[in-house]
Amino acid sequence: MSKERVVIAGAGHAGGTVAAMLRQYGFEGSIVLIGEEPIAPYQRPPLSKAWLKGEADAESLMLRPESWYAEGQVDLRLSTRVEAIDRAARTVTLSDGSSLPYDNLVLATGARARRLPVPGADADHVGVLRSAADAEWLKHRLGPGRRLAVIGGGYVGLEAAASARALGAEAVIVEREARVLARVAGPVLSDYFQSRHEARGVSFELSAEVTAIEPNGVRLADGRLIAADTVLVGIGAYADTELAQAAGLECADGVVVDLDARTSDPAIFAVGDMTHRPLPLYGRSARLESVPSALEQAKQAASAICGRPRPADEVPWFWSDQYELKLQIAGLAWDCDTLVERGDGAADSFALFHLKDGVVRAVEAVNAAPEFMGGRQLIGRQIAVDPTRLADASVPMKALLAGQG
Repeated sequence: MSKERVVIAGAGHAGGTVAAMLRQYGFEGSIVLIGEEPIAPYQRPPLSKAWLKGEADAESLMLRPESWYAEGQVDLRLSTRVEAIDRAARTVTLSDGSSLPYDNLVLATGARARRLPVPGADADHVGVLRSAADAEWLKHRLGPGRRLAVIGGGYVGLEAAASARALGAEAVIVEREARVLARVAGPVLSDYFQSRHEARGVSFELSAEVTAIEPNGVRLADGRLIAADTVLVGIGAYADTELAQAAGLECADGVVVDLDARTSDPAIFAVGDMTHRPLPLYGRSARLESVPSALEQAKQAASAICGRPRPADEVPWFWSDQYELKLQIAGLAWDCDTLVERGDGAADSFALFHLKDGVVRAVEAVNAAPEFMGGRQLIGRQIAVDPTRLADASVPMKALLAGQG
């Protein structure tokens, strides 16, 4: 193993973690970590929250100190991109024209923001929020007297609106669906978060189609102009599979991988937002955009490369911070037949449990850490519970986990 070389294409959270896990698991070979951005791997979730509000900077968001890479003998190459893969020769071509051999290649190219195909979408006052550079651009455009229009009512859009309000800017959410979070949450959670944003001065335009972005706002299909001096497009992201597809790897809404994060080429792995991965708890595969999923796959890939046992399957989880509200989600609410509400939404502390045949499949918890942690364990253990007792906040989650539900 000591003579082997692992090349990692992508120096985000996923790629940076693969490098760290390889060293932690005893890999003694060469590691080359190639990143398109000019800074070392950093945490992305705070970009729409702490970074925008000035509570974090580049150094505080670093996954590891820059000195770690030299100390860990990781060859970190920034402002560089892998342009092509030669699978037969096991080499990659870099953006500087050089070629680099590999024994194992890890793809961690992530996802790219979807662009709005309307006139004006490429104007200087229009942006997305995927990188530190994006967040820095947006931060300097927020403050008293400014007005932000967010196109897309997903989690990132809501977080950006909350940060804008914290900085004294006005904010409006423009969403084509009839409710916010329509693609990722049920109506109860959608209505809850919209009401909390409205209470803090955020306005909403729902069932609204954007036809153009103009210098002073967003033009809707009904002819109205929604005034704004800054427009943030948050309509989702797509897997960056261009490199993988050009190399002939199997792709389907992401690079298809197995439980070792291995692609259709045994020498190539893929991790993070770019992958279409198996989810054994749910009997299907899907693409997940979350840091926990990326970290789990980083462990899978590093374990396989180092010849270690495969890590245990984890329950998918996600989170979002808006104002003083901390949303934690465990599991995936697919094919569920029962919704159980526990706690008090009016008091901003409650949880929504999604069940199928009496078994918890997902939980959405707002300021309710015990319900999130207990629900995550219930999902992993596939324990059937009594919905009536689950709804009773006086019944401890520990009792439900102990089979007393």
